[in-house]
Amino acid sequence: MAAIRLPANGWTPRDYQLPAWEALEGGVKRALLVWARRHGKDDVCLHYAATQTQERVGTYWHMLPQAAQARKAIWDAVNPHTGRRRIDEVFPRELRATTREQDMLIRFKSGSSWQVLGSDNYDNFVGSPPVGVVFSEWALCDPRAWSYVRPILLENDGWALFNSTPRGQNHLHEMYTAYEDDPSWFVQRLRADQSGLFTEKQLESERSEYIKESGADVGDALFRQEYMCSFEAPVVGAYYARLLEEAEGDGRISNVPFDPAVPVYTAWDLGIGDSTAIWFAQVLGREVRLIDYYEASGVGLDHYVAQLREGRRARYAYAEHWLPHDADHKELSTGRSRIETLRSLGLEARVLPVARVEDGINAVRMLLPRVWIDKERCAEGIKALKHYRSEWDEKRKVLRPRPLHDWSSHGADAMRYFAQAYRDTWGNPRKTYAEDLALPDMGAV
Repeated sequence: MAAIRLPANGWTPRDYQLPAWEALEGGVKRALLVWARRHGKDDVCLHYAATQTQERVGTYWHMLPQAAQARKAIWDAVNPHTGRRRIDEVFPRELRATTREQDMLIRFKSGSSWQVLGSDNYDNFVGSPPVGVVFSEWALCDPRAWSYVRPILLENDGWALFNSTPRGQNHLHEMYTAYEDDPSWFVQRLRADQSGLFTEKQLESERSEYIKESGADVGDALFRQEYMCSFEAPVVGAYYARLLEEAEGDGRISNVPFDPAVPVYTAWDLGIGDSTAIWFAQVLGREVRLIDYYEASGVGLDHYVAQLREGRRARYAYAEHWLPHDADHKELSTGRSRIETLRSLGLEARVLPVARVEDGINAVRMLLPRVWIDKERCAEGIKALKHYRSEWDEKRKVLRPRPLHDWSSHGADAMRYFAQAYRDTWGNPRKTYAEDLALPDMGAV
């Protein structure tokens, strides 16, 4: 094993961490660690980044799903065994030039900098481009963050480390499947019963505790997810997981052709300071075809209007555009509403009435069994729908009553607006089922 070259640190990899560490020290530029809970995924990534700040002058990022989570889990986290902050153990103060608490940024005497960030605002990062990036809890991160960073690292010969436990078959699973046998990557799925960290008795006790706290189905799913690194374990709290799984099984997520003789409807989630998402749909009798999806951020409404008139979308015969209820609210900065701005750009649209989030989720659930989705053109939207979920409250061992707001919310909210408009426009009876209304849904559990 290559020597650990950070002075006054005292950290060494555990036995089961050695293959990953040696691969990184040996020059691997991409690594994916699908490791069980409590196995030190972030420890390995943090300490590797620490060595690199002294080896190569550059900018380094440690990215978690959300900035608020990043502060709690990394920047302010305290090691319960030593009582010291995690960052103080990893980055000795004698190596630092400055530490900026507000920005979660450390500058080193070597000339390098290291910063904790959230993937929820990846396109707002400023400063020098990174030469090394850690994506922590990658299954929960916005997958577009990697699309943003990848060309930067390719150009400057930088490295990227991904770590996570699974959350169903989402973008983490796609990455694992794509690179599992790629010799240029280090990819490892390490279950808790393989590492030797826990005994069989300890693991069975942990599984039993999960089941006692959360019930048989949810508890077993959480244990399989967190300790057995199972991609097949149901995603707890995912609202549409079961229905999308059924759609895939029925072949309804496939190549869905655009019919030029049928009008196209769009449903928008208008972001303020974050992403705007648009679904494109055709309705043929009781069949709904989702033929396209678009999402972007950091651009004005003129950008989205242009998207509707360019490329393949210029061929669409638009019937109606549906916007959320707040689209007619005046903005203080302009004195105009967004519906007024869109109309000034030549786009007539309809603002939907206010509806409860729970009703919208139920409308989507009722709609999905009759939906066909284009697998390629709607790929990003499908990911958002699969990921959209209620947040798990680890302290109370329950699902929170409302959806978690993260990168998937934009596409999922736009779909809620479409389902609401479809129900009201086509007179779909507002039939409800007990299992649909028992929000939050347990997903595929």
